[in-house]
Amino acid sequence: MRSRFLAALAFAALVAAGCTPAANPQPIATSGVEPTGTVEFWHFFADREAAAIAEIIDDFRAKYPKVTVVVKDSQDDAKMLQAIGSGQGPDVGLSYSTDIVGKFCHTGAWVDLAPYIARDNIDLAKFPETVRSYTQYRGKRCAMPFLADTYGFYYNKTYLAEAGVTAPPKTLAELSDLAKRLTKRKPDGTIERAGFLPLWGFYEFSPSHFAPVANAKWLNADGTSAIGTDPAWQQVLRWQKELVDWYGYQNLEKFRASLGDEWSADHAFHKGQIAMMIDGEYRIAFLRDQAATLEFGTAPMPVLDQSRYGAGYVTGNVIGVSKHAKNPEAAWALIRYLTTDTGAIVKLANGIKNVPTTVDSLASADLKVDPEFKTFLDIFSHPQTSTTPPSAVGPAYQEQFTAFCDRWQSGNAKDLSGGLAEVDKQINQLVQLAG
Repeated sequence: MRSRFLAALAFAALVAAGCTPAANPQPIATSGVEPTGTVEFWHFFADREAAAIAEIIDDFRAKYPKVTVVVKDSQDDAKMLQAIGSGQGPDVGLSYSTDIVGKFCHTGAWVDLAPYIARDNIDLAKFPETVRSYTQYRGKRCAMPFLADTYGFYYNKTYLAEAGVTAPPKTLAELSDLAKRLTKRKPDGTIERAGFLPLWGFYEFSPSHFAPVANAKWLNADGTSAIGTDPAWQQVLRWQKELVDWYGYQNLEKFRASLGDEWSADHAFHKGQIAMMIDGEYRIAFLRDQAATLEFGTAPMPVLDQSRYGAGYVTGNVIGVSKHAKNPEAAWALIRYLTTDTGAIVKLANGIKNVPTTVDSLASADLKVDPEFKTFLDIFSHPQTSTTPPSAVGPAYQEQFTAFCDRWQSGNAKDLSGGLAEVDKQINQLVQLAG
């Protein structure tokens, strides 16, 4: 949902600062203690979403009046990583990417929460399996889930109706066909409206979000790269390149440069400049706030094999206690409230329009569910929905692959199988260095 590149750079700074694997800094109390004192909480949300966070923090203060919560919003992962690497930072940090979990658990930047979970009898079965998988790394659970982002397909109902289309595409072949039909060009070939903009790195169109459409594999069981040996990746990349070539790479780049920022009211889908796109459930709230007259629909992502239709990509916000936390008990109390209290989770999900991450909150009658949002709840619960696996190198394996994808779509990389084999080598070197 936010830039992973800055986070990858910050990981390097974290390692350079000497953040090596470490245990909890001190033993925890053997029985529940009343939380008191000050907790510094950093999160990345801003504006409307930050207001929703502020409201839930007020609820926590009312429940725990002896705890003072100091909130710093608009703090991205890079800032948090750099602060922790220098021995500072928050007591509680909220990240927008599950990709940090492997690195944070491996280095000890966030403490192992297992002792707190066991002491307070937190039932992890209350969290869906995918959620449990992205909050721990090699048996160490250093994070808890703070709402989830589920990725699906958005389409402009008006444009589809004008083309005589009554339903969104279900396969990649159908997506290509419809994208071409919905595209408008000037006589010189300049794109006026793209049916679908297939450039990696455009808004939320990324290899990580798209991998589930073909069940493409990232890592082997030993943490090494599986990208070059999984034929699904080649199928996805060849499909994408064919559509890029139909538009013309330079035409697409020129068009992309003219479009508004993803997090502004000038978003290309809001403005009707693209007809279809991949995005998370949170986009619903932005559309209703910034493009209230736009008629849009939501659906699962088109897939390579129609038997997988309905599945998608899940990631989520994750929250943890810094190894430098000055008040770990109060920090844990805040995390426990935000991630296990059904009322708090549902209120946050309604306010931010994210998917709740416990069985009870998903079933709550207070959860506001409309047809567009239900699409993402269904994707979230689909048995073939997946996420990116945690790694000791954080998101670096995805960054290496994405760099190749950029060269491939531009035509600067000609040998697909050879290029992917080289990506495997580069990733495996990073994994070996990380230990």
